[in-house]
Amino acid sequence: MFHSYAAIGDSFTEGVGDELPDGSVRGWADFVAIGLAEAAREPIGYANLAIRGRKLGPIIDEQLDPAIALRPELLSFNGGGNDMLRPRMDEQATALRFRDAIERIRAAGIHVLMLSGANPTDHLPLGKVFDARGARLTAALVDLGETAGVTFVDNFNDRRLRDIRYWSPDKLHLNALGHARVASNVLTGLGLPVPAEWGVEEVAAAPEGPKSRNTAAYYREFVLPWIGRRLTGRSSGDGRTAKRPTLEPVPDAGA
Repeated sequence: MFHSYAAIGDSFTEGVGDELPDGSVRGWADFVAIGLAEAAREPIGYANLAIRGRKLGPIIDEQLDPAIALRPELLSFNGGGNDMLRPRMDEQATALRFRDAIERIRAAGIHVLMLSGANPTDHLPLGKVFDARGARLTAALVDLGETAGVTFVDNFNDRRLRDIRYWSPDKLHLNALGHARVASNVLTGLGLPVPAEWGVEEVAAAPEGPKSRNTAAYYREFVLPWIGRRLTGRSSGDGRTAKRPTLEPVPDAGA
């Protein structure tokens, strides 16, 4: 049972794709915090330091020490997705940095929730290239899941999660259904119940969505702006700060 939880990462962990009416984002980590509070049957502390667009290096350099300093009982760590989307990626160096970060969290006496991101490559241009990179990086790190104090949740190889129904219009970020499914995977990995009101099982039992197509409108709205940011050295996370930088109470639903 965990009574405090902090999350670090990129857009996947920040919750991009699960936008709320006020313009803020929710996401799987928020869902996990709610599930932890319900399991504990009391409020828990929750912080989310993730910022969209961050590569693995900045996640570790900017977020890891502040997250450890919060002294949470559980710390989730995901990264590398934005590295995989770049023209070149040093896979060995990326894996080594990931391993070092896991060891730093464990050395602080904090339980590590290590998770791979969901796999969007069925729907993306050059998807096969990114799929191969993600598969190799996941395989290079999977043994960490056998380490004491580490729980590994493999969303990348969750075949159901590749269904277009779980993805937002940009086909790169999960929608609310996708984030709920990841949260379900996480709680299941931690041995905790998944709230029935999330409807995860009902959605999974429904027929798969239609095959997606990348139209000219899709390229104009999503792909070309992304390329423009790469060419100019900009990021979707420029100027952003963590949405929840300190441990704040999350009440359980029955409180």
